[in-house]
Amino acid sequence: MLTKAIGQSHAKAILMGEHSVVYGEPAIAIPLLNINMIVSIIIRHDHQQIIKSRYYNGSLSDLAGAYEGVRQLIVFLLEQFNATDLGFELTFNSQIPQERGMGSSAATSIAVIRAFYALFEEPLDRKTLLKMANIEESITHGSPSGIDTATSSSEDPIFFIKNKEVTPFKIDVPGYLVISDTGIMGQTGLAVSAVRRLFDEEPSKTRRLISDLGEAATSAKTALQTGDLVALGQLMTKAHAHLRTLGVSHPHLETLVKTAIEKNALGAKLTGSGIGGSIIALAKDLTDAQRIADALSAVGAQEYWISPLASQMNTEHLN
Repeated sequence: MLTKAIGQSHAKAILMGEHSVVYGEPAIAIPLLNINMIVSIIIRHDHQQIIKSRYYNGSLSDLAGAYEGVRQLIVFLLEQFNATDLGFELTFNSQIPQERGMGSSAATSIAVIRAFYALFEEPLDRKTLLKMANIEESITHGSPSGIDTATSSSEDPIFFIKNKEVTPFKIDVPGYLVISDTGIMGQTGLAVSAVRRLFDEEPSKTRRLISDLGEAATSAKTALQTGDLVALGQLMTKAHAHLRTLGVSHPHLETLVKTAIEKNALGAKLTGSGIGGSIIALAKDLTDAQRIADALSAVGAQEYWISPLASQMNTEHLN
C-alpha cells in the first residue's frame, strides 16, 4: 500500500437524449476532460478519517445528506480492502459545478474509486469501476441511467441505451461546443416527474416526443461521425424544442438558447435534466464560439466552457 494516491475524472455534457434515455431511447454524452475532478488521499497514522472539500470539511462518519452516497461508497471500498480502521485524509478538488447536468456526482465516485485502487496498488478494470460507481449514484439519484458514470470515466463520446448498450465511439469533426451555466441548480427529480406527468395526461403526444428525441440522437451520432455540423446543429435545436414541450426547460435556459442561435450558433439546447442547469451551443469555429460565449455572459450566464468536438483534451475553461 502507498502512503498517498490520486484519482481523476471529468465532467460530461449530454449532447442528445435527455429524458428519452429513461424510456429506452438512445442518448449521446460527450466527455469534457479539462473540467476535472481530482481526489487525493493521504494516509494518517492517528486513524482519523477526514474529508476535505469545498462543501464539507470533517470526519467521514459525519458526512451525510447529499453526500451519503459518497460516504457509503468510501465505507464499501474500505471494507473491500479490509481497511475499515485506516486513517486517511481525502481531499476533493473539483472544477465541476453541482446540479448543472455536468455529472458532478458521477465524477466524484469515479475519482474516489480510482484513488483507493491506486492507494492499494490494485488493478481496476472498467466493468468493476462502473459497478462500484453505481453504489454512490443509486443512493444519490435513485435509478440512474448509467450514462454519467460511463462518460465521466471515458475519453470518447458514449452512445448509450439503458440496460442495452454503452458504446464509446471515435469522432473526427470540426466545430466547438460552448457549455454555459445558468447559475440555477437543475431539478432532476422535478424534471423527471414533469415528463412522467405528461405521459399520464397525454400519452400519445409524449410517446411521439420521446421517440423523436431517440431518432435525433441516432442521427446525431451519424452527423458526428461524418462531420456534418449543420445537421448536428439542426438536430440539437429540434431536440431542445421537444424538451421544452416536455416541460423541462426554464426561462433562463430559453434566454441562453435564443441568444446562442442569434449569435450564429449552428444549434443549441439544454443539457442534463433541465429546469435549470446548463445549455450547450454548437459553433463552427473558435471565433464563433467565443462570440457566442461572450453574448451568453452578457445575458446572465454564470460560467462557460469552450470545448472542441474533435479533441476534448483542449477544453478551455473561461469565465
